[in-house]
Amino acid sequence: MITKFATVYPGHVDLPDMGQGATPANERRLSNEHLATVFEKTETVARAMDDLGYHAIWLAEHHFQHEGYECLPNILMVAMHLAHVTPRIRIGCGFNITPMWHPLRLAEDFATADILTRGRVIFGVGRGYHTREVETFGAPMLDAEANRELFEEQVEIVLKAFNEESFSHQGKHYTLPPAVPYRGYELREITLVPRPIHRPVECWQPIVSASPRGLDFMVRHGIKGVIGGGAATMAEGPIHAYRAAAARAGRNLGLGEDLCLGIFFHLAETREKAIREITPFYEEHVKMFAPLGFVPGITPAQVEAAARRGGWGAAGVPTVEHYTKTGAWFAGTPEELLAYLKDLESRYPGLQHVNMSISMGTPKAVMLEQLRWFAREVMPAFKTGGQ
Repeated sequence: MITKFATVYPGHVDLPDMGQGATPANERRLSNEHLATVFEKTETVARAMDDLGYHAIWLAEHHFQHEGYECLPNILMVAMHLAHVTPRIRIGCGFNITPMWHPLRLAEDFATADILTRGRVIFGVGRGYHTREVETFGAPMLDAEANRELFEEQVEIVLKAFNEESFSHQGKHYTLPPAVPYRGYELREITLVPRPIHRPVECWQPIVSASPRGLDFMVRHGIKGVIGGGAATMAEGPIHAYRAAAARAGRNLGLGEDLCLGIFFHLAETREKAIREITPFYEEHVKMFAPLGFVPGITPAQVEAAARRGGWGAAGVPTVEHYTKTGAWFAGTPEELLAYLKDLESRYPGLQHVNMSISMGTPKAVMLEQLRWFAREVMPAFKTGGQ
C-alpha cells in the first residue's frame, strides 16, 4: 500500500531557455552566481514539501555541472541545513556517489548528520554515471567492472563502520586499519566515532540494470532499491527480480516491498495542456540524459540529433507523448494520476514509497505549483502520515 510520497530534486537551477530550440546542453555555461541559486531553490522546495506533508525530499550528489542541471556537490551538508529550516520532512541522499569518497569519511559524515538531525537523513549510495565526475576524483567509471568492485568494497566498509563497535577490513582496495604502531601497541581494529544513533541505518541504492549480482549484493546487506524516475513502464522486471533476490536470501517480501518507484509527472486541467506544458522540460531532460543512456529506446542517431538545436522531429527523437503512452511519464489531470497510482498500488501491494519527480529544467515556481497540486488533489486518497 502506498503511504509515503517524496520527490527527487537533483539540483537544477532555473534555466534561461529550455527545449529543443534552446541552448544545446554542451553549450550551456551559467555564471557562478546563477549556479549558487540552487541552494535557495532547494530550501524553498523543501519548506513547501514539509508544509504539504511529503515524506521526503531526495537530493543528488553531483559535481562540475556548469550547465546548471545537477548542482549539489555535498548533499549531507545541504541536508543539515534543511533540517534546521524544516521541522519534519526527511532528507534523502539520492545518492552519495561512493567511489568519489573515502568510505570512512562518508560514514563519519553521515553519522554526524544522523545525530544532529535526530535521524531525519536517509542514507543512500550509488556508483555514479558521469565520467567527468567519477574519473576526475580518481575512481573508475569507464571500467564498469572496476567501478562496481570498488563500490561494493566501499559499501561493505561503511556498513561495518555503522554496525560494529570496532572492526577491521582487508580487501583489494583498502586495508583498515593499517598495521601501524600507536601509543605502544599495534593497531588492529578501529571504531567509527561517533556511529549513527539510529541503527540499523536505512540504506537505499538505485536499481538500474537489475542484474542478479547487484540485487544479491543489495539484499545481502539489507539495502532497499529505488527504481528511478521515468522507469515506471519497465519497473515490473526489476520489482520481480528484487523479490526473487530476497527469496534467494531467505526473505519473503511482498511485491514492491523495500522498493521505491519514481514517476515523472505534470498536472494540468487537460492531458493536452499537460503535454504542452511539460514538453520543454522533458526536452531538457533528453538533452541532459540521452548521451548518458537514461532515455529508454533512443537510438544513437537520435542522441546525436538531441545534442543539436531543433530538428528533433525529422530525426525521430521520441516525444514526451510517446513516453506517456508507454507509462514512463505522466501528463494529465489529477483524477487521471490518481487512477494511475491506484493501478500501481493494486499491481504491487508491497509498494509503500513513490517518488513523484519533476522533470529536469522545471522552474521553481512550476515545481511548487505541481507539488502543491499533487498534495491537495492526489495525496489525500492515500493513507499517508508520519515521517
